[in-house]
Amino acid sequence: MYRTRESRGIIPVSVLTSTDPVLRDSALFGLLMDGPGGVAVRHDIHTDYLRRVVLDATGVVEDVLVPLEHACLSCAVREDAVPTIARLARDSRWSHVLLALPVSAEPLPAARALAVETAPGGRLAHTRIATSLVMVDADTLQHDLFGDDTLVERGLELTADDDRSVGEALAAQIEQADLVVTSSSPVGTARVESSLVESFEAARWATASGLLDRLRGAGTRRVDGLHALSAADLAAGTHSSVRAERRAHPLGALVFTGSGGVPEDRSWTLELRSALPFHPERLLDRIETLGAGDVRARGVFHVADRPGLACLWDGAGGQLAVADLGPWSEVCAGTAPHTRIVVVGVADAGGTGGAGDRDVRQLLREAFHEALCTPDELADGVEWLWRKDHLAPWLGARSV
Repeated sequence: MYRTRESRGIIPVSVLTSTDPVLRDSALFGLLMDGPGGVAVRHDIHTDYLRRVVLDATGVVEDVLVPLEHACLSCAVREDAVPTIARLARDSRWSHVLLALPVSAEPLPAARALAVETAPGGRLAHTRIATSLVMVDADTLQHDLFGDDTLVERGLELTADDDRSVGEALAAQIEQADLVVTSSSPVGTARVESSLVESFEAARWATASGLLDRLRGAGTRRVDGLHALSAADLAAGTHSSVRAERRAHPLGALVFTGSGGVPEDRSWTLELRSALPFHPERLLDRIETLGAGDVRARGVFHVADRPGLACLWDGAGGQLAVADLGPWSEVCAGTAPHTRIVVVGVADAGGTGGAGDRDVRQLLREAFHEALCTPDELADGVEWLWRKDHLAPWLGARSV
């Protein structure tokens, strides 16, 4: 559960992120003007340097270019944000620090790096992490999540080799944040049952609302409209590193059912689950059906020829990433090996899952079950280890 409390003498630090630079900066301005005592550190990563801008309600306090020795965002946070926040938090002019991350950055690595320093003896021992929040444009949410735009195409990449889709970056931000804040057009924020709202706009807003609730993590909150965002509310929050890590873990994908009582909401969630592992060859045969399309999908799986190994499934924006997470007993401790993928999508206007005549959900179910091993195949045991390694290009060479 997201908790709030009052902490005297300890300066709260909140972490803000977005995939929209205008929305990020608008939110930052609004929070600084919301009341006295706020100061913000805004980071932007360029090819050879990190730009750090410190602002408060009076305007720009600092504007510094810091040479960037490496492209590791969490390293840059530790090396620049930590000492900067430590210094600002000791200044009596300010009682709340906001860290605005580079556009498209995930909040968890930054919050993790800051939280380590808040321990006794750390450089931020006089602070605490209050709230991690993401700013989302509800009007463009569906396109941003499911479209095939890349960060490079929008000029939002963190590094030259950042090949993520916009959907991948946005989904991760929503899933990791303590607080999701939406921005939308006046029509979008109107009551969906109002006769003044056209059906298309009503469906777009209701569907965006449904998508956000399906993607955001357990115990998180949502605020609709920048006008409803309060600096005091952020400062009163208590960020939990443990809960944040659980939300980000592929096991943390939630299954949100129903439409929230809003008939115009066309979003849906599908859980694909089995105790059986994937058959490596059949997985490759059906990966286009399982991994492509206008969906957000994440979870874990295991493969018959890699016993005891946990694998990542992470897809959005038409891209799919699969990877070796490590031994199941370590990265998914306390759970038996299983295959579980949670898929979020949007039905078309006719009520099908978005694939025309055949509901994409049915196609996904069929492809999923066809890609699984049968119990008889699984009984082959160690013989799997001597067969051709079809998944080596994606999961690395298996160990025997």
